[in-house]
Amino acid sequence: MKSTIAGQADSCDNGAALMQFAVGFKLQGTTGHVVVNAEDALIAALKIKAQRPEALIMYVRRQNKRGDTRHPAHGFAKQR
Repeated sequence: MKSTIAGQADSCDNGAALMQFAVGFKLQGTTGHVVVNAEDALIAALKIKAQRPEALIMYVRRQNKRGDTRHPAHGFAKQR
């Protein structure tokens, strides 16, 4: 079993390193952000866009452990 230090990149089966990115978005007049595991920032943004095509991506950045702890991310609620 492989353990990693919090905030350090995880390794994927295909050799690509996974990092955590905070993706800020605007959806139906409200703003928010979620933390996504991805190989790079573009893939992180596309994962959010695939979940909610109507969301406007405002920013993508690497997760800031201290700042993101003070302002935790909110996940997408399933809408039916």
